[in-house]
Amino acid sequence: MMIIKNDYKITDTVYLKTDTEQKKRIVAGILVRDTHLVYYLRCGNDETSHYDYEVSKEIDVLITSSN
Repeated sequence: MMIIKNDYKITDTVYLKTDTEQKKRIVAGILVRDTHLVYYLRCGNDETSHYDYEVSKEIDVLITSSN
């Protein structure tokens, strides 16, 4: 049996660490690879894939105010 420890679950609201607008995204899917997880995030009609280190549950107000 394999146990997968994911940081985020489907339907969680998250933010991209590099997004200067800090738009809300919803975790829509999780792809399990042999060495890592890929999270599929939805923002409006767009869906993009990201590694866990690109994603945060907390909004980064400093990145929005620096632009």
